[in-house]
Amino acid sequence: MTAIETVSEKTCFDGVQGFYTHASEICACDMSFAVYRPPQADAGERLPAVTYLAGLTCTPETFAVKAGAQRVAAELGLVLIMPDTSPRGVDLPGEDDSYDFGAAASFYLDATREPWSRHYQMASYLTREFQEVVAANFPVDTRRQGILGHSMGGHGALTLHLKNPGLFRTCSAFAPVVAPMQVPWGTKAFTGYLGEDKEAWKSYDACQLVAARPSKARILIDQGTQDQFLERELKPHLFETTAKEAGQPHELRWHEGYDHSYYFIQTFVEDHLRHHAETLAA
Repeated sequence: MTAIETVSEKTCFDGVQGFYTHASEICACDMSFAVYRPPQADAGERLPAVTYLAGLTCTPETFAVKAGAQRVAAELGLVLIMPDTSPRGVDLPGEDDSYDFGAAASFYLDATREPWSRHYQMASYLTREFQEVVAANFPVDTRRQGILGHSMGGHGALTLHLKNPGLFRTCSAFAPVVAPMQVPWGTKAFTGYLGEDKEAWKSYDACQLVAARPSKARILIDQGTQDQFLERELKPHLFETTAKEAGQPHELRWHEGYDHSYYFIQTFVEDHLRHHAETLAA
């Protein structure tokens, strides 16, 4: 069994919200994560799971504390998995200099540029090593997994689903960065982690991926009209246009008056979990 260390566990809606760490070989550092086990886990069966990828500046605690998702997960019998947003404490130069690059800003990719490539291997970590950790320590049916994310994490959810539709069978996102090659957050991250070759960037851009390899899953995206990052960083209309052209099943829902905060996520997280459970519980 892949060893983990329990940081804390609390009873929540008759299930358990836990926080954990483990030594990662892929990221070459200790990685933190959170898991919510619903009460159905007590029966000993393996359950469907949804992995949540948080956005810039966030930690595994952010969704667990702010989203109010455990109540719905307890009803539906879903395990919630919340990895960290990046490696931590690896002492790379500049890792803490800005909120949108380095610590808590991995963009869920595999860095190829030094010194980031030594630790920032999040795509491989989440699809390989972390899968083994979860399967060995929690009652998860690895054949029934979905992925959900917010902002940078929405970018991660879309790209990891489109590249691994057999692993993450369902997908949804709140206010995702859908075209990172075309916006400041993405170009800064991609240049720093991947270098100047824009061909290498394409494999981490949801618009590029959906054009080349649409999935069969219906992707749900929620976007607030008062999101302060809407026009500069998010541009969901680009994904909608490309998805239509590619034949990707999807739904982009606009919500009047909502911004980029967790008040937005709290309001609609139940819809997202039911969206995943509809397929995963079957």
